[in-house]
Amino acid sequence: MSEDRHATAPLAVVTGATAGLGLETAKGLAAQGYRVIITARNVERGELACHAIRTHAPRVTVRHEALDLDSLASVRDFAARLNRDESSLARLINNAGIMALPRLERTQDGFERQLGINYLGHFLLTSELLPLLTAATAPRVVQLSSLAHRGGRIAFDDLNGETLYDPWRAYRQSKLAMLLFAQALQKQSDARQWGLMSLAAHPGLSRTALFDDGVKSRPVIGSVFKLTLPLISQSAAEGARPTLHAALSDHVGPGDYIGPDGLGETRGAPKLAHRARNTRDPAVEARLWEVSCELTGARWETTHPA
Repeated sequence: MSEDRHATAPLAVVTGATAGLGLETAKGLAAQGYRVIITARNVERGELACHAIRTHAPRVTVRHEALDLDSLASVRDFAARLNRDESSLARLINNAGIMALPRLERTQDGFERQLGINYLGHFLLTSELLPLLTAATAPRVVQLSSLAHRGGRIAFDDLNGETLYDPWRAYRQSKLAMLLFAQALQKQSDARQWGLMSLAAHPGLSRTALFDDGVKSRPVIGSVFKLTLPLISQSAAEGARPTLHAALSDHVGPGDYIGPDGLGETRGAPKLAHRARNTRDPAVEARLWEVSCELTGARWETTHPA
């Protein structure tokens, strides 16, 4: 049994926290006294991220755990370890993501990779960690969405891009799915008395490696945009502020969506963010929940099988 099981500090898990927004979010949680688990596919990158967090807050308890959101089996293995070694989980930050892959790629389970990594892996992860979340005092789950959700559509007839794959269409769909997930999770919690606060956040336009990868799918437009990006964007540390506000502030409520308050929500201090019309159809939200359960096998049980 892990020694951390008996620790008094609340536990936070941040996916994709080896760099960028996730690393800055993990630093912020550690600075507020949370024990932090960062997830990483690569052991060396995980160790480096832990070192960076300890440098930022020397007395914190931080460790990395293996998790590959490309694989539902890896998600289940990670969750099984946490359910075995921990007694509760106060904060789950579903931050990891990829952007605008130029060509259609698939996860180990056959999903289009942006849908699989950005959304479906987190959907299953949250379900598998539900026993720990419901055992915590006032737990919160934060989903990372994006300004890109505004142009998204859940293509139930072509979720995996088999008929038509477009890099940005797939990215927009995955980020819309994350916002719909946050909304649906709050409704499920309220109906089934899980006691969760489910929120979503977006970082505006933040200068991270994720964005660099994304613009490669549109080389000409991307090159022009990268020249103007410093004028309209913010750092990863600033971009993490909405996530940390959602995770930590006393001035947020169930189902809130947090983003920057600057021009077009591209940068600035955290505030309630704008939800596009495509987030307001309860039938789409409910259908996405059902389809996601079918695709991932998510059970949403508050007790973990022995």
